[in-house]
Amino acid sequence: MIAGMLTYKALAKQPTRLQAMTTLRPAEFAALRPHFAEAFGATQSAEKTQAGQPRRRQPGGGRKARLARLEDKLLFVLIYEKTYPLQTAHGLMFGLSQPQTNDWLQRLQPILTTAIERAGHAPAREQPAAAPQALLLDGTERPRQRPQDPAQREAYYSGKKKRHTHKNVLLVTETTQQVSYLSPSQPGRQHDKPVVDAAELRFAPGTQLTYDSGFQGYAPAGVHVIPIKKAMHGHPLSTLDRIANRLKAGPRSLIEHVLASVKRCRIVKDVLRNTKAGFADQVMLIACGLHNLRTAFRYLRSPAYLFRTYFR
Repeated sequence: MIAGMLTYKALAKQPTRLQAMTTLRPAEFAALRPHFAEAFGATQSAEKTQAGQPRRRQPGGGRKARLARLEDKLLFVLIYEKTYPLQTAHGLMFGLSQPQTNDWLQRLQPILTTAIERAGHAPAREQPAAAPQALLLDGTERPRQRPQDPAQREAYYSGKKKRHTHKNVLLVTETTQQVSYLSPSQPGRQHDKPVVDAAELRFAPGTQLTYDSGFQGYAPAGVHVIPIKKAMHGHPLSTLDRIANRLKAGPRSLIEHVLASVKRCRIVKDVLRNTKAGFADQVMLIACGLHNLRTAFRYLRSPAYLFRTYFR
C-alpha cells in the first residue's frame, strides 16, 4: 500500500474530516456499508471477470488491489460525490491512475445507487407516497458543460440561469424534511410546470401541496393546494395577497434548506463535466438519497422531532 494513501481506517479516527469528505458521520457510514456490501457482492462472479470473460484464476488472485477493503471502495465513491475533483486528483488520494479511477467510478456509482435504494433512502421516481401528507414542491437546476451540438445547446440553455443546466422537480415531506419524489432530469430550457405536468403525479386525497409561483395553475385532483400568488403585468398584488404570501413563505422556505443539503454533494452543485447518458440523473438520485440518510439519523432522531411526533 502506498505511504500516505487515504483509507477509511485512518479517516474514521477523525469523524469531522470524514464528514467533511463524505457528508456522512461514522454511524451513517456504518449504516450504509452492509447495503453497499450486498449490492457489491451481487455484481461479483466466481466464473467471469468484470469484463465478462471466463476467469483464468480464482477470485482474489493476481496483484493486490488498491481498493481491497469494502470500506475503502465506499469511501472512494462517496468522496467523489462530495468533492467532485478531477479524476487524476481523485486517483492520487488512493494510489490509482486516471484510467483506473474512471474504471472504479463507473463500477461503484451504480452500486452506491443500489445500496441507497436497498437502505430505503432513495426518493420515489414515479409516484409519491400513497398516504396523505403535507408536501412541498419545487424545481432545481444544476449547471452542466456547454454542449457542442447546436440542438442540445438550445435544449439545455436556461434563460433563468443564463447557462446550460439540468432540471429536476422535487417533492419534500414537510414533517420529515426528506425528499419523497425526484423527477427524471430534464434539459434546463423546460419550465418547472411542464416538467411536473409530464410526470402525471397522482396524490392521495387530502394531501396538502405548497409551491411557489413557478407552478401557478397546477391543481391535481383531490389535493389542497397552497399557492404563492404572482403579480401580473398591470395587476399588482393586493395588500391581503402580499400578507398571505408572507405567511406561506415561512413553511415553503423549508424546501430551500433541503435543496441546500442535497447540494452538499459538489457533483450536483458544480458544473457537471460528465455528459454520459443517465449520469446526471444518477448523481442527483445519490445526492438526494444521502440527504435522506442524514435526515434519518440527525433530524428524525432529534428531541425536537420526537417531541412534536409524540403530541401529534
